[in-house]
Amino acid sequence: MAFDTPNGTRGAHQPARNRFERWANRRFAERIRRKGDRSGTKLALVTIGRRSGLERVTPVRWFPANGGGARYIVASANGAARNPAWYYNIAEHPDRVRIEFAGRRIEVTAEQLHGEERAAAWKQITAAAHGFSKYEQVTDREIPVIKLTPRTDGGAARSVG
Repeated sequence: MAFDTPNGTRGAHQPARNRFERWANRRFAERIRRKGDRSGTKLALVTIGRRSGLERVTPVRWFPANGGGARYIVASANGAARNPAWYYNIAEHPDRVRIEFAGRRIEVTAEQLHGEERAAAWKQITAAAHGFSKYEQVTDREIPVIKLTPRTDGGAARSVG
């Protein structure tokens, strides 16, 4: 499915807009890559920058999807008016995405959910993490839900050395 969610006109503060927040995100992502997180609900999302072509790493919360090790992630940006930068990176290169956590590296294919499939996933996500429903109230854009499915073309999980 297409990555076609437009930006909104109102919303909360866009995260990682200042130097300190970017620094903290980098540190947190590196910790997740090496050790994971205590709750086991965060991963380091690795994308390719749509303009720079450079690898970008972002810590995100994930939710289990139906079977096959698939996961949902949410492009909430804390309810900001704009989609997060990683959303556009995935849109540009949906086949060049991977996730890393606790020393594991998994190549994935990204797909944005729409319609009934998105509604079902959103219901599951907001039941598990009530804060996401608050983001929906702050912004006027539909918050994208992305399904990350492990690739079967040699994209199996590998340990990071």
